[in-house]
Amino acid sequence: MKIIVPMAGRGSRLRPHSLTVPKPLIPVAGKPIVHRLVEDIAKILKQPIEEIAFILGDEAFFGDDVVSSLQELAQGLGAKASIYRQDLPLGTGHAIMCAKESLSGPAVIAYADTLIRADFELDPEADAVIWVKQVDEPEAYGVVKLNAQNEIVELVEKPKEFVSDLAVIGIYYFKQVEVLKQQLQNVLDNNIQNGGEYQINDGIKGMMVKGKVFKTGSVDEWMDCGNKNVTVETNGRMLGFLQQDGVNLIDPSAKLENATIIPPCFIGENVVLSNVTIGPNVSLGKACHVFDSTIKNSLIQTHAHIKNAALDNAMIGNHVTYDGNFTSISIGDYSVLE
Repeated sequence: MKIIVPMAGRGSRLRPHSLTVPKPLIPVAGKPIVHRLVEDIAKILKQPIEEIAFILGDEAFFGDDVVSSLQELAQGLGAKASIYRQDLPLGTGHAIMCAKESLSGPAVIAYADTLIRADFELDPEADAVIWVKQVDEPEAYGVVKLNAQNEIVELVEKPKEFVSDLAVIGIYYFKQVEVLKQQLQNVLDNNIQNGGEYQINDGIKGMMVKGKVFKTGSVDEWMDCGNKNVTVETNGRMLGFLQQDGVNLIDPSAKLENATIIPPCFIGENVVLSNVTIGPNVSLGKACHVFDSTIKNSLIQTHAHIKNAALDNAMIGNHVTYDGNFTSISIGDYSVLE
């Protein structure tokens, strides 16, 4: 089994946090989004992972440190890491084809801006599986249309009239991913574009025309990391799941002095807390120092120094110095508020 992970986008909806750190490497509940996603998929598949192919953007943004992080991730799962580049933002189909040397055999394709909780078995009769989640407002999503045999027969983007309430979440399984490769090559060769880009959906539609059977897979939880508010919400939800799983979320190196922790909270390595109330639903990354503050429902990355703060629904980047009484904030890396 292979896992293909397109992650070349810069994450403009999550700025300023994605200006210096690629969005898939922003930590949620103490672990980068892409690490958590890939590890969860590997756990769900319950079979050896042979290769993980990462499609990155330009080297100036996705540099050696990013590559090293992804190689360590793959190695930890006993898999080979393959690194590809998508130099131009030409769509999901184009991104996948940047990794065409890895497109053979069974594979899962997963976009690195979402997290899931699921437990399922792959349908052996399906040529492909598209994972979906039932949603309240299907007109805001791409959805699948099913036939009487519960096979996917059409993909509809943001339908104005009701088609189904099963939204595509951006995770796919292909029994033979080279079949998708053939159809995407046809998309590129014939310059088939939607919105000025080459899309995976057009490759999937080509497979359907060839009679390939697509089934749905469902997830228990689907958590977005598209912008600041939903990422903070996802952080809280993930902390809750990890707490239910019995995961220790407080690093033993943390120094706590007159500190009240309201779980669930992630307290990272070498964090210092003094005269604070932290939680619920707070992540504090490595080497954060927090004094005389109250923080809840917030995601704070690494090496932040915070004092005299009352924070709720806050997202703070790396190496930030913050002193004040602001509440709902979004601060990027290396900012100073005094």
